Amino acid sequence: MKKEIIGLVLILFSSLIHAQQDTQFTQYMYNTININPAYAGSRGVMSVFALHRTQWVGLDGAPVTNSASINTPISNSNLGIGVSFINDRIGPADENNLALDLSYTIPVSESYKLSFGLKASANLLNVDFTKLNQYDKNDYDFETNIDNKFSPNIGVGFYLHSDKTYVGLSAPNLLETKHFDKNASSGATSHIAKENITGYLIAGHVFDLSTEVKFKPAVLTKYVSGAPLQVDLSGNFLIHEKLVLGVAYRWSAAVSALAGFQVSDSWFIGYAYDYETTQLSHYNSGSHEIFLRYEFLNKFDRIISPRFF
Repeated sequence: MKKEIIGLVLILFSSLIHAQQDTQFTQYMYNTININPAYAGSRGVMSVFALHRTQWVGLDGAPVTNSASINTPISNSNLGIGVSFINDRIGPADENNLALDLSYTIPVSESYKLSFGLKASANLLNVDFTKLNQYDKNDYDFETNIDNKFSPNIGVGFYLHSDKTYVGLSAPNLLETKHFDKNASSGATSHIAKENITGYLIAGHVFDLSTEVKFKPAVLTKYVSGAPLQVDLSGNFLIHEKLVLGVAYRWSAAVSALAGFQVSDSWFIGYAYDYETTQLSHYNSGSHEIFLRYEFLNKFDRIISPRFF
């Protein structure tokens, strides 16, 4: 069994370094700024967000992700600004991404606003190949570790939203770069990892089922060249403006249970559990994701209702 697990991790890592994708989140609807820069400042107050995700628990070398962000509207302007940080660890790889987001919002009707966003990011990758079992000692791809390999990127996003509806289209990484090419200096064309353009389409709407219960279905569609189309479907109920309960389905990948609680006007905490529907379910006990959000409200501010996104 140990050899099977080690082999599986090597396969997963091989897939990662040859066709790198953006970090995956189940509760993306609360963490939208990571995939769409136009979200910056859209909640109308300064919002601080932190998330921890442990994926495929029990599988050696499985992904562990930590994310933090802060975004706010700029007073007396149509601008919003945000900063986000993601640390992603999988097997021998440790990757850090720091991004700056800027949005500009214009009203398009009495109910809807349209935001345009730009993202500038910096990426650092470390890979310690000594953590792998190397069966072929002549494989020179694993001869030298990757230490703080830097690569910049830019992204763009659009976000149409009201108090009850949102639609977003974004590409957080527009540059297709073979930025972990250890042989670049020698003019070779081989590369350790390649980052392709990833496109996101998100949408959601809040339905008032009663004065105390609201229901929000949402969808995320993710497309990246060289990988299957990913579709996430979710449905969340907001009860008494305090408790959020929901389920989600990642097409041909996982089913999830979601919960959140508005502890106070400023504090909101959320949790999600993913159960794999693929063959990986035989090697792990699922994935856990927890987040905490704090919003700086003054005495004139109230929780945006029914904006639980």
